[in-house]
Amino acid sequence: MAALASSLIRQRREVKDPKANRQISNKRKPCPKSNKSLCQKQILILISKVRLCGSRGRKLEKRPEPQLKGIVTRLYCRHGFYLQMLPDGTLDGTKDENSSFLLFNLIPVGLRIVAIQSTKTGLYIGMNSEGYLYTSEHFTPECKFKECVFENYYVTYSSILYRQTQSGRAWYIGINRDGQVMKGNRVKKTKGAAHFLPKLIEVAMYREPSLHDVAEQSPPRKTAKTSDSPVHKNSKKEHLLTVPTAS
Repeated sequence: MAALASSLIRQRREVKDPKANRQISNKRKPCPKSNKSLCQKQILILISKVRLCGSRGRKLEKRPEPQLKGIVTRLYCRHGFYLQMLPDGTLDGTKDENSSFLLFNLIPVGLRIVAIQSTKTGLYIGMNSEGYLYTSEHFTPECKFKECVFENYYVTYSSILYRQTQSGRAWYIGINRDGQVMKGNRVKKTKGAAHFLPKLIEVAMYREPSLHDVAEQSPPRKTAKTSDSPVHKNSKKEHLLTVPTAS
């Protein structure tokens, strides 16, 4: 009787819940949705970090890093003057050591070849085909000067492009005894006007200047002029300086 009663109870349970006797071991347990979304989030975060690092690397590659090691200096002439460039681009000499217009960047652009740029105005010093010194917003071949150490340990700066046609004598940057810049073809390397003593302020790294052609450059802002040279009237942007011809 007990066996019959237990079988009847079992049958009633099967009728009420037909899925109760199924084997659960054969079922596949679905992966919880929360775990799957977490994995996806982790993968997306990882991919975004990789993309971010890659974009940063590309941005850094586009930035031109300084490559040239030069100096910030004051150029002291043997005649007792510092070379200075005023805000309007005027070049002259001064004995005021505290002037804020004395600092120049000496940027190496070749073997013993430098560009001379004012740290205050950002203008370059150049010398044209007539020996006049001028200041230019652009770096051109006329702004290249050969730096040579003289026998008395002073330094001379001569034009790379221009020199005397017959003798081949170089044209130099010079300051006379009155503190005025001179015409390059009037300056001799054996005279004190051409002798400069760079007084180091600091060492700095520079980007290589972008070279412009002489024919395509904008008119110079300041042009040094000797007393025996004609006045130029072809450009309103040129301001002429009167400098003596004596060394």
